[in-house]
Parts: sequence; C-alpha cells; structure tokens
Amino acid sequence: MTLFDLAVKNIRRNMKNYGLYIGATVFSIIIYFTFATLKHSDDISVLAETSRQVKGIMSGSAFVLVIFVAIFILYSNTFFMKKRKQEVALYSLLGVRKRTIGFLLFFENMMIGLTSLLIGMVLGFFLSQLFLAILMKLMGLDMAFTFAFSGSAVIETVMVFFLIFLVTSLLGYRVIYQFKLIDLFHAAKKGEDQPKARLIAALIGVLTLVLAYWLALQDLMTSAAWRIFGLAMPLIIIGLTILGSYLLFNSVLVYVLNTLKKRAGWAWKGLNLMTASQLLYRIRANAKTLTIIATLSATTITAGGAVFGMYYNTDQNVEEYIPFSFMWKGPQYEIEADAVEATLDFEVKDIRVSDNDMDREYYVIDQSTFTKLAETLNWNDIESLSDKANEVLLIDPFYDERWSEPIDEIVIEGTAFPISKTYAKSIFNAETLPGAVLVIEDETYQGLTGETASYHAVQMDDYKKHAALSEQLAKTDSLENFSSAVANYQDLLRSSGAQLFVGSFLGLVFLLATGSIIFFKMMTEAEEDKDKYGILRKIGVSKKEMKRTVRYQMGMIFMAPLLLGLLHGTVALIAFSNLLQMNLWVPILWWMLAYALVYTIYYFITVRGFYRTINQEGI
Repeated sequence: MTLFDLAVKNIRRNMKNYGLYIGATVFSIIIYFTFATLKHSDDISVLAETSRQVKGIMSGSAFVLVIFVAIFILYSNTFFMKKRKQEVALYSLLGVRKRTIGFLLFFENMMIGLTSLLIGMVLGFFLSQLFLAILMKLMGLDMAFTFAFSGSAVIETVMVFFLIFLVTSLLGYRVIYQFKLIDLFHAAKKGEDQPKARLIAALIGVLTLVLAYWLALQDLMTSAAWRIFGLAMPLIIIGLTILGSYLLFNSVLVYVLNTLKKRAGWAWKGLNLMTASQLLYRIRANAKTLTIIATLSATTITAGGAVFGMYYNTDQNVEEYIPFSFMWKGPQYEIEADAVEATLDFEVKDIRVSDNDMDREYYVIDQSTFTKLAETLNWNDIESLSDKANEVLLIDPFYDERWSEPIDEIVIEGTAFPISKTYAKSIFNAETLPGAVLVIEDETYQGLTGETASYHAVQMDDYKKHAALSEQLAKTDSLENFSSAVANYQDLLRSSGAQLFVGSFLGLVFLLATGSIIFFKMMTEAEEDKDKYGILRKIGVSKKEMKRTVRYQMGMIFMAPLLLGLLHGTVALIAFSNLLQMNLWVPILWWMLAYALVYTIYYFITVRGFYRTINQEGI
C-alpha cells in the first residue's frame, strides 16, 4: 500500500469527522468564488457607478472572508491533529519514519483541501447565477444575466485557497517533529488551562459587562464619557465586552454550577451531579473558544442587523429627504398621467443672513406656499403666522437637537425675526433645494429682496412605479436641479442591497464556521468520554438519562455563547438605532431569529453526533 493509498483510506475512515469541516470550507469557497465572479463580471460592469460600488464592496468582503476562512481552517486543523496524535504515535511505534508520517499528514490535508476546492468551484460555478439573481433582486434591478465563465475568478479563488491549504498542510507536516512519542499518546488527555472560579472574579465579570453596556448606550454628543475618551470609546467598549464575556464563561457560569452542585436536592437527582461536573470542565476548558464565538456572533448579529435594518428602511430614508415624487427648478412641465395626485407651482427666494461673523443661506417661502406644500405632504402640525407677522418658522431636515446649534431668532435685512417653531423634516426635495427653509408671513415675504426662482413639485400615487417617467424628465434640459424619489430609491436600494447581500453571506459563513468549531470541540471530547459513558451503561444508567445529560450539556455549550452574542448584539443595535433615530426592531428580530435557527440546527447535529460517538464499540 502506497502512502497515497493510505492517505485516501484514512480520509474515508474519518469522513464523518471531516464532514462539517469540508461542508463549511466548501461553502466558504462558493461564497468567495461568487464574490470574485461579481468583481470580474461583465454584466456588473455595464452598471457604471453601481459597478464601482459593487466591485469595491466585493473586493473588501472577499479580503475579510479570506482572513476569516484562513483562521477557521487553521483553528479546525488543531482539533483534527489533536484527535490524530495517538494514531501518529502508533505509526512511530511501528517504526515509520517521522518524515514519512509528515508526508502522510501533508497529503491527507492537501487532498481534503483540493477536494473541497474542486467541489466548491463546481458548485460555485452553477450557483453563481442564483447568487447574481439574488443580488439583483436586492438591488431592485431587472436585468437578464448570461451564464458566463470567469477565468479571472477561477484563478483568483484557486490561488487564494491553494495557499491556505498549503500552509495548513505544512503545519500538519511539522506536528510530528514537535512532540515526543509519550506526548503524542497522551495529547488527547491534555486539556486547556482551567483557571479557578472565585466569587470576586464572577462579580468583576458581571460588572464589566454592565459597564460596557452602559457606555455603549451613552449619547454620543451629551455623554461625559464620550468627551473624556473620545475616539478611544469604541475600543474601550469592545475590550470591556470581551473581558466580561471571558469572565462570564470562566467564572460566573462556573460559580453558578458549583453552587448548584452544593444543593443536594438538585445534585442527587438523576445524572445532574455528573452533568454539572462535566459542564464545569467543558466551560472552563473552552472559555476562550466560547468567548471568541460569542464575540463573533455579536459582531455578525450587529453588522447583519444594521445592514438589514438600513435595507428594510429604504422607503423611510427616501421619504424623509425626498418627500415629493418629482421636483425641479425652471419652466412648468405638463405630466399627463392619471397617477398624478398633485401638481404644485411655487416661488422661492434665496437670501443670505449674517450670524456671528458667518453667512448662512436660507430659502424663504411665504405662509401660503408653506400651507399648500405641508397639506400635500399630510403634515398634521401646520402652524399659521397670520397673527405673528414678526415671527418665522424654521424648516431644517438635518436639525438634531443633540448636536445642532439652537437658533432663537434670525435677522433679515436689519429686522430680527424670532423663530416661532422649528420643523426637523423636509418640505422640499433635498437634492433640489438643499438646506434650511424659512417661512414668513405673506406680506412680509413680498417686501423681501433676494434672488427669486420658480419651482415645481409633482406628487404621484406610488413613486416607485414611475421609473420610466423619471428617466424621461431627467433627460429634459429645461428642468434644472431635477430630483426624483424613485431615482433616489433605486440608488439607495442598490447600495443597501449590495451591502445586505455581502452581510448575509459573510454572516452565514461566520455562523457555519463558529458552529463547526463547537461541533469539532464536542466530538473531540466525546471520544475522550466514551469510557465514562460505558461505565454508566454497565451500572444500569438508561439511554434516556444519557440522552438527557448529553442534551443538557450541549445545550449549555451552544446556548451560552448564542444568548450572550444576542445580548451583545441587541445592546449594540439599540445604540445604533438611537444614533440614527430609526426604529430597527422588526428587521433586527428577523435577523436574530434566522441566526438562532441555524445555530439550533447545529445543536441538534452535535447532540446526535455526540451520542452516536459515546455509544460506539458496543457501549
């Protein structure tokens, strides 16, 4: 039997252990190949500005994916090598040279990597059309794509992943030279360091997380903490969150389990004592891994929830700053369509006001124009200046009381006008008339000097349905400063759609990787626990009790980082929502539900695999 034949046989025998590893790697290759295909796609190139945007997003995302996949593959290989060290020791004991064993491990890992690469490339080629269709749907584009083969994407994907697999294979080759024979035989029994849990450490862990959450929810502009720490604040929050997560796993949960063990009524019921004892070991031994997984989960949930939230609120973002379907400066243009709900012609004066050695530009309209525009937009807080000739209304869509400087009065042509009310929303399309607007009583308006211009606004029944009309109007030379709600909506949809596409698939890759890491960990420990469960079976413990203790232990290992990641993500997304003054709860809950669902599937796969492993060899 040749070395190659032995490598193939070993892979077949260990396929159940490599299954999820290969699956997660193949999926990563598919996603990377899709990103590379999009980056080099001729179909994307015809989208002009969108092409540069998509290619930039895909290039950055592909780089992040490569870094993460490389770390995941290197991390996963440490578990496989730990599992195989006894086998390697046996080869050495039988007289096989270290160099030969090293080549065997090298061939095995390269064969697994190249097989995953081949499968991923083939599936990626066939699935790339589906992913392209998903991207175009998210971006709101209706285009027919050709099923094209991208040689550049193939070469880029092969080079990147071949290099990753080559490095991991060389590391496997070096394993045999790093350990003595006795170390290899006992490697499976060597766990990670197990720091002792103390009450003070548990309290510090809880207080650290509370402090991190409190800092994260502080207002950016009014918080004293932000003034003190400045740009270092996000790093402080992240550092406290990671430290608190580690202490939670390493001390808080351990302290809670030790407390439960001391309660005789609970500890001596069924296998509770054994369950708690094994959980103590697993949580202590895997505290670093669980911290990494909780942090990655929080990052994925936060990024994915924020991107999905922005995509979900695209309509709101458009309507907030582009309230009219169409608006332009210049002559009137007759639109003959049944869908027209309102056509408004109005006059605007452009004035400059000196304020604290600064000149500010304002658009000024009279009370009648304001009332007409506000009623068309269904404003329910229209204020009249009929009895307040010496006052004005201020409309500033970008006003935010958290950081905007308050203005009590405005001096126009030597006369001071107190501001009666401030509206923090748009009455004009921001692309046509950007900036703040003043509303003045009709007679006072007529006496103002300043450049006067005529504007026109059109409100349609559903602005999204009139893309063709928007393109027609945009090509009309006489319409200056033309703005369109549907054009703005399409631009935002393309941007947020591309981000959602990338965020969703990267999030899924991260989720598969973190779930696989826990699976590998638990399968390694299942091999170590065979004898313990064999003894339980021999003394009469039922299968039902054994299944129950496995479910409880796996449930804690899976649920602890998931719940903590969801909690971290929730706090981060609340801070994000408060910063943008947007309600993101609906998309956030959907995103979290999808994340938890995939994680739950991993839980059931791990429980099944763990139970099957401990019941091997007649146990």
